[in-house]
Amino acid sequence: MAGQPLNQPAEIPAELDRWNWGAFFLNWIWGIGNSTFIALLALIPVVNLIMIFVLGARGSRWAWRNRAWRDAEQFRKTQRNWAIAGLAVWVVGMGGVAAMFVTIPYLLKGGDAYHMTMDAIRADDRVKTAIGEDLADNFWIGGNVFINANGSGDAQFSIPVHGTKGRGTAYSHAVRTAGKWSMRLLVVRVEGVDAPIVLTNEDHVPIPGAAIGI
Repeated sequence: MAGQPLNQPAEIPAELDRWNWGAFFLNWIWGIGNSTFIALLALIPVVNLIMIFVLGARGSRWAWRNRAWRDAEQFRKTQRNWAIAGLAVWVVGMGGVAAMFVTIPYLLKGGDAYHMTMDAIRADDRVKTAIGEDLADNFWIGGNVFINANGSGDAQFSIPVHGTKGRGTAYSHAVRTAGKWSMRLLVVRVEGVDAPIVLTNEDHVPIPGAAIGI
């Protein structure tokens, strides 16, 4: 009769008992859609790391048992649609994460503190001699910039640099007061050279490897 469960036998047919990508990718969302509420355990931190694999392995048999299916073909098509939707969500999500990581260097390099740092490095004769007149920064850099509503701020960078004569890493710390940046520390470590090049050390912080008197 219409409306009655037609997924018989109760045990899932062997050809349908396979890894369920929809359950793996969408876990608790898939669980609600397939009346498999044990999938809500995927909302619990730490447990979710295990549960997504359990759902992938056992999701098909749970879905077959917990919902009424017209036939095997309906079940197969429905789970395929869940898998496609799950894959799409993950691709979009991973793409967003990748875009965020690619965007971060542009954001860090776009500020006045970064430009001030690079201008100081390129203008230093010692750096030019060690790395080259054509000194350039790498795409990937490390650091963080904070600017408060009152105009104060703090910026720290770790910048890989290279030129025709060598390569190294610049470390800087700048402070923003009343909307204006000032460099507190700027050090360039050249690969293969023990002593760093100290351009600025306004706070006289210890610099490991620096020569005496710097």
